Amino acid sequence: MSPPGRPKGEYRSAQHEGSPVSAHLRVVCPHCDTTNRVLRERLDAGANCGSCKQVLLHGRPLELTAANFDRHVAGNDLPLVVDFWAPWCGPCRMMAPAYEQAAAQLAREARIAKLDTESEPGLAARFGIRSIPTLIVFRDGREVARQSGAMDLPGLLRWIRASG
Repeated sequence: MSPPGRPKGEYRSAQHEGSPVSAHLRVVCPHCDTTNRVLRERLDAGANCGSCKQVLLHGRPLELTAANFDRHVAGNDLPLVVDFWAPWCGPCRMMAPAYEQAAAQLAREARIAKLDTESEPGLAARFGIRSIPTLIVFRDGREVARQSGAMDLPGLLRWIRASG
């Protein structure tokens, strides 16, 4: 039930409408791209999407496309880290296992995503991606940090936590 003046679907549960705004986070579902309002303390309890009922924070990198990119960048209150990569890129493939581990470890701190620059050259051009892998951290819909080159797991965790 949405209060007057709020778009439909902004609130997922009427029982929490009176809770302070800071207690809620907006989290875009990795399965159906619906924006959910979730109590901060429910993130650790395995919050599910109000629309498709699947787990919101599954601990794996999200696959972004031109169709859902802007929704995830603008719709999450958690920082969004995007790995701009390509299947033919050796350093990208070398970093992939560490990136998967980072996604599992940072599931409640940041949204971790991948964007295939071969499939989405328009988005790569939009962000001036000239070398891959390139990681970009988005917060509140804006780029806040960028790093080019492969990193190991400790380096990834340190950089994401410092940048997010």
